[in-house]
Amino acid sequence: MTGVKICGLMEAEHVKAAVSAGADAVGFVFAPSRRKIDPAWASELAKLVPDGVKKVGVFVNAAEEEVKTICRNVPLDLVQYHGDETPDQIRRIGLPSIKAFSVRTEDDVKRAVDYDVDYWLFDAPGTGFRGGSGRVFDWSLLGRAGIPRERTIIAGGLNAGNAAEAIRRTRPFALDVSSGVETDRRKDPELIRAFIRTVKERGGA
Repeated sequence: MTGVKICGLMEAEHVKAAVSAGADAVGFVFAPSRRKIDPAWASELAKLVPDGVKKVGVFVNAAEEEVKTICRNVPLDLVQYHGDETPDQIRRIGLPSIKAFSVRTEDDVKRAVDYDVDYWLFDAPGTGFRGGSGRVFDWSLLGRAGIPRERTIIAGGLNAGNAAEAIRRTRPFALDVSSGVETDRRKDPELIRAFIRTVKERGGA
């Protein structure tokens, strides 16, 4: 069964919508973004997340102590590194982790094997910020690079309309969505529910 991560959550009603619809993970962004959230508020929202649903924090080139402090205080289950973090930096921090890669070429995908992390996330290149472009990358690059699918998370331009196709073509561990469940740049509970339903009912087998 393919998992679902709803990322960029900032409001209690949207956290509740994601959890009640069956999300496997929720994401809070602590990096420069229009979805950036204050750690203290993220800690409040985290109280709405039950055991069994992973809480993921997104960071871009953050100081090691900042990552550790936020992870401890929210608390987070996984740290998603979305910047230029090196394998040594991530290993030194020593927390359960996801490393994100912006995919333009097959070489971008192959870089993943240099990172000893729990999961690799493949995303379309960002525009103003790292990730979050709302664009789809060339999924066929994953197949040619030979990356283990059971450790792969797919992001970039996903929505209820293309989620099943993304699963069929990439067979990932999970899909990660943010802008694809927004209306007028704000999370939409109905779109959240529709996305999760699509993955679980039509594309999750």
